[in-house]
Amino acid sequence: MLPFLQGLSFLEKLAAPLAPFIVGRTGGQLFLTDGEPSKPPLLLLMTSDHEDKKFISALAAFKNRVLYANVSYDHMVGWRTSSIRRELDLKTPLHRSVDGYKYIVNVEYCSAVSSDGPHFPSRAARAKEAAQSTPNIENTEEYHEMMEEEMIHGLQRVGWKKVDVNFHASLWPYSAHNSIHVKNEWLHNAGAGVIAHLANSIKQSCFHANLSTGVSGTLDCRRPELFGTARSQLPARLKMGRNNG
Repeated sequence: MLPFLQGLSFLEKLAAPLAPFIVGRTGGQLFLTDGEPSKPPLLLLMTSDHEDKKFISALAAFKNRVLYANVSYDHMVGWRTSSIRRELDLKTPLHRSVDGYKYIVNVEYCSAVSSDGPHFPSRAARAKEAAQSTPNIENTEEYHEMMEEEMIHGLQRVGWKKVDVNFHASLWPYSAHNSIHVKNEWLHNAGAGVIAHLANSIKQSCFHANLSTGVSGTLDCRRPELFGTARSQLPARLKMGRNNG
């Protein structure tokens, strides 16, 4: 469930049936109850290629896929969801920054896992129907667990670089959801190290790609002045994101 529900059973019980009325069709999609019971929900379809919609193929076309995930204090997206991990894969959150980037506590490289893709068996269809018609905790939990496992199977067919972020020591840790992408330069400046890490990761990836191919494209990573120009356009506070914190 969503972290902001705080694990309260009465909120979890109300969330699934009320979501479509509060946020429309998106609510049903978020809780995987959109569409007919016999058909897979949209989020499951998006972990594979479906008919003429090439979802997973589009992801696979990227040379690099990076996830930045808050390990705690994110009231909208839980660590397990944002990092595409199972509950048993989660470890005790680290607190010490790595590689000199403040609040980045872990970087993990996950190779692609061979799989025949996600499935939507008849058991899942029955569970979806139960979640739609009688949306109680027992029904929705069983259905969501099945769908979560199938979606992980689909998304793990491509490799990922997973970057865990922990704002535990920041001034406003409960702003983690906005801080991780510095929604506001002044209010969410704690995420400056995350932005610096992302920018440098892109530069390094581009640099190595050019070295391996020997091809110079529109953005030539061997010309540092191009990045100097881009960096100069960043807010001054974001340039200070890398440190030994």
